[in-house]
Amino acid sequence: MAVLVTKPAPDFTADAVLKDGSFGSLTLSQLKGKYVLLFFYPLDFTFVCPTEIIAFSDRVKEFNDLGVEVVGVSIDSKFSHLAWRNLPRSEGGIGAVNYTLVADIKKQISRDYDVLLDDAVALRGLFLIDKAGVVRHQVVNDLPLGRSVDEALRMVQALQYFETNGEVCPADWKEGKRTIKPSVSASKEFFGAEYKG
Repeated sequence: MAVLVTKPAPDFTADAVLKDGSFGSLTLSQLKGKYVLLFFYPLDFTFVCPTEIIAFSDRVKEFNDLGVEVVGVSIDSKFSHLAWRNLPRSEGGIGAVNYTLVADIKKQISRDYDVLLDDAVALRGLFLIDKAGVVRHQVVNDLPLGRSVDEALRMVQALQYFETNGEVCPADWKEGKRTIKPSVSASKEFFGAEYKG
């Protein structure tokens, strides 16, 4: 599994179903200047996948408010994406989705992000890309393991806090909690407060 963190996100141009439900295309590099949460899922019309797609869609405003574009990718065609959107959620469909779904029908994007499993479907890869187009966070789950929208949002907030304040975020950090000044002497302020003996 390739580690893409600290490296430029592999660029692509691909057919997609846009958030308004129309066909179009997406070029990743055109999103430079914004944060991008790019996530891969195995297949349309499956079981765990709709729960993730719906969960991100239902909370997309929280990401958008932080300047983040959410983009979903699978190896299905744009026609399959559209058909799945047109199926009600109560019947296993995804309904209207508030972000773009990319059609990686040639599987090249999944290869470039090293999430293609057995040359068949994508693992559940998630990549947080900063405004300069650099991957700052990645996580890859096996097929049966759904991801956490809360954790994806927390990682965006942690990255933005660091970028703004220059302080690093400890384990389980949440907005409003203590951070660490990254020097030996200054970090003792955090450790002294958190780990009183």
